[in-house]
Formats: sequence, structure tokens, C-alpha cells
Amino acid sequence: MTDPHGRAGTKDWDAAASALDAADPLRGFRDRFVGSETSLVYFDGNSLGRPPRATADRLARFVTEEWGGRLIRGWDESWMRLPYAVGDEIGRVTLGAAPGQTVVGDSTTVLLYKLMRAAVDHQRRRDPARVEIVIDTDNFPTDRFLVEGIAAERGATIRWIEVDTAAGVTPDQLRAVVSPATALVVLSHVAYRSGHLADAPALTAIAHDAGALLLWDVCHSAGSVPVELDAWGADLAVGCTYKYVNGGPGSPAFAYVTTRLQSELTQPIQGWMGAADVFSMGPRYEPAEGMGRFLSGTPPIIGMLAMQDTLAMIDEAGIGPIREKSRALTGFAVDLADDLLAPFGVTLGSPRDAAERGGHVTLRHPQMRAVTARLWENDVIPDYRDPGGLRIGLSPLSTSFAETLAGMRAVADALATSARTAP
Repeated sequence: MTDPHGRAGTKDWDAAASALDAADPLRGFRDRFVGSETSLVYFDGNSLGRPPRATADRLARFVTEEWGGRLIRGWDESWMRLPYAVGDEIGRVTLGAAPGQTVVGDSTTVLLYKLMRAAVDHQRRRDPARVEIVIDTDNFPTDRFLVEGIAAERGATIRWIEVDTAAGVTPDQLRAVVSPATALVVLSHVAYRSGHLADAPALTAIAHDAGALLLWDVCHSAGSVPVELDAWGADLAVGCTYKYVNGGPGSPAFAYVTTRLQSELTQPIQGWMGAADVFSMGPRYEPAEGMGRFLSGTPPIIGMLAMQDTLAMIDEAGIGPIREKSRALTGFAVDLADDLLAPFGVTLGSPRDAAERGGHVTLRHPQMRAVTARLWENDVIPDYRDPGGLRIGLSPLSTSFAETLAGMRAVADALATSARTAP
């Protein structure tokens, strides 16, 4: 394979990938995932993780033994406690959160709405002058759309932070917009487009100095990047479980509320599972103590099964080694892009410094939408994000360096085809 000028890559990348895989202390985890034995290249683990092989057995046993065998007795025997048990495990393994602060519940969107709305209302009760919500212009669409809706519902004002789409929110940018009028700040720990890794301790401190609450979206960091919510002094966080926690398509999200705020917040979707006595069927809603008050409807039991296998693997591997593998994988992808893709005009849409980068890399070129479609046809699966961004998500437990090399070579081939067929 050559670039448009007839040059091959400048390094023996096969030898480099082989050496990196041989030295990888986490290499054995890859075999635990369905599909790892195939030639398919999966660059979208930051959107939907591969299923663990153990999950197939877990789901089958659940259908025949628990659901089929115990039937409705399962609620009394274990299912009612599952949102708390799995929530605490997510907190311990991926969030740096002490028990009793994390619960599994609804979709990411619903949990974000609950906590955003609860925070805004709480701040307004404390100080009617706190009427502003701060969020950046490149936050994930759901976060931005929810902020717009809540601002309209509650008569709040949005303060937008304009950010570089190849980077993310900086402490100086946040410091410039928070004020005594700020009720809530909403930020992503890892930016969905660029992979920028926010300086969470500094940003949390800036929000608190202004008297604001801060909600962290940890969808693109939980399970891939160390998160230390308790150590940061975090107020609120929401994350999904179908990315690096491998819960499967549509698996439920989790919510974190620091102990100091749990009794003060009133969540707006008052369903029966959030009541103090679920089965009293009383005439009035009385919220449960602790994280139970942030539940609403029937717990998504089946959706909590698959993530338990990956949580066990993350615990076994350790988030520190996982982060080191993630940095090595994304660094390898950046080096490959510099050598194999830059001659086609590809530029990096992510931070070059690994310390400022989460678990994915975005590569920019005007033809990337067509390139993505061509890659999918050939079992190379990245995703596409405007403007012209090919996003490569590299899950540390299931991705090898050889797979990364094969995928990046396929990107170069697809770009070469686009260049030959361009009018």
C-alpha cells in the first residue's frame, strides 16, 4: 500500500504492532470477547462495546433459572436490590465513588434530565438569583438539548462556552462564565467528538468557588479513563453502560449523587420505585432515602446483566493499566495517522498530548463520510462525526495493536480509492 505520491509507510508497522501486543499485560482479555477471533476491525467500542463471551452464558442462565425458574419471586430474592448493587459496583470499579451514591436506572437522557432539573430547582430554592446554566457548544447533543428544554421549563438562561471542536472546555473558559448567577454547570469528562479529557478537579473547583453545582457526563470515560468523583468533590454524574462497560445495546445508564446532596434534591419524575415504601401504594408520594429517590420505574433487570461481566474484568485488570493501554492504543493510532494518512491530507481532530486525550481519536478529511461507508462494507467499523471526522474508538480490553494497524491501513486504502475516483 502506498500514499498518493507512491510512498509506503516509513516504518515497519507490523513489527511495531507485534512488539506492542507481545508486551501488553492486558492482551489476554481480548480473547474473552465475542468476535475477537474474526478479521473484523472494530473501531467503535466507544459507542457500543463488544459482548463478553461470559455474557451469553449469563443471559441464558437468567432466562432458564431466574426468570423461568423463580418467576415473580425473583423480585423479592434479588432483583429489587440490583440497581443498588450494580450501581455500587460501577461506582467502586469505574467512578471512584463510595457505596450508596450510584444507582442504575433509566436511559442516559432520562437520568440527565432528572439530575439537571433537580439541581436547577435546588439552586433556585437556595438563591432565586441563580438562574443560569453553563454548558459548552460542543457537548453531546442530548446534554445540550436537555439544557435548552430545562431552561425553557424553569425560566433559566443558558451561558454557552464556545470551544474548539478538536479540544474541549478549559479552566480559563469556565472561570470566565461562572458567576453568582450560575446554578448548574454541565460538562463532559471526555468530549464525544475530539476525545479531549477535561481537567475535572480544576473545573469542579471553579464551579464550586462560584457557588454552582456541576454535573459530569462520564459516558465516554467510565471504564476507560480513571474517574475519581469523590476525590474531585463532584456533585452529580451520569454515564451510560453500553460503551466501555459493554452492557449491550440500550443498556441502562447510571446516576451518581454525592451523599451531601441526596436528601436535598427533588427529582422531577416521581415514579413508584422512588417512593419510600414501594408497595404501600399510598395516596401521596414520599421519596425514598438515599439513591432510591432518584429511581422512577421498574428496574431494567435484563439490561443490568451483561455489564456485570465487564465490570469484573475492569476490576481484575485495574483502571490504571487500562488507562495505560488506552494511551498506548490511541498514541499508536496517532503515529499511524501521521505516517500513513497525513499524505492524503488527514489532520488530527483530537489532542495530540495523550494526557489530554481519552479513549478515542478523531481524524479529519473532507471525504471521511464516504470513507466510513466504504470501510463498513469491508468489515472495518469506525463511526463518523461532522465536520469530516472519522472517529476511532479503541477499547483497551478488547482491542489489539494488530487490529488497530489493520484498521488504519484500511482507512488509507479507502482514502486512496476516494482520491482515484474523485471527479
